[in-house]
Amino acid sequence: MSIKLITFDLDDTLWDTAPAIVSAEAMLRDWLAEHAPKLGPVPVEHLWEIRSRLVEADPTFKHRISALRRRVLFLALEDAGYAHPEAQDLADRSFEVFLQGRHQLDIFPEVVPTLELLTKQYTLGVVTNGNADVRRLGLADYFSFALCAEDLGIGKPDPAPFLEALKRGNADARHAVHVGDHPGDDIAGAQQAGLRAIWYNPAGKPWESDRAPDAQIRRLTELPGVLAGLG
Repeated sequence: MSIKLITFDLDDTLWDTAPAIVSAEAMLRDWLAEHAPKLGPVPVEHLWEIRSRLVEADPTFKHRISALRRRVLFLALEDAGYAHPEAQDLADRSFEVFLQGRHQLDIFPEVVPTLELLTKQYTLGVVTNGNADVRRLGLADYFSFALCAEDLGIGKPDPAPFLEALKRGNADARHAVHVGDHPGDDIAGAQQAGLRAIWYNPAGKPWESDRAPDAQIRRLTELPGVLAGLG
């Protein structure tokens, strides 16, 4: 059964996400300390309380992480005494600072050579729950489309993002494969939508769910050979 479409997760599949988020959070705190001094050293617990309240009131925020972060910042700034227009302006500007830092990441060295090889034979796409933008990272030319939960209003493991990917990639589920690191969001989600799923497992962790991935890899350089076997 030939493979026509390959979709990729981004965070922790094409790069290590944690260092970028830690750095982005630090950049955000420094920016707020300079531009929003009324906010002061807000306890993390307070921000999480705001976040929990927002998600409880509107569960769709779980899939709109950029909108959620902006709203948390806005409400924290209002609580600190900034009037609505200024709080909104500061929230928007500070979020852009965070987003800039969030994209200062180190793409795994094997990513570009692997994508260059795969794009000659397959249609490639992105299905992500995160807010990384392949255009900011210089990877957009390798992908025919990029779907994020923020835009769709729903995220993995729901089958909807994968079904939309099949439409965008003009492929039947039988001819599509998803590659990702998360057993639930990526592997179970893709398989529920009828795609085959390759688990990116660099640490060699044991598989603990009932239905196993269709294949697993520890390095992305293994992907072309695995795809040839599946095809």
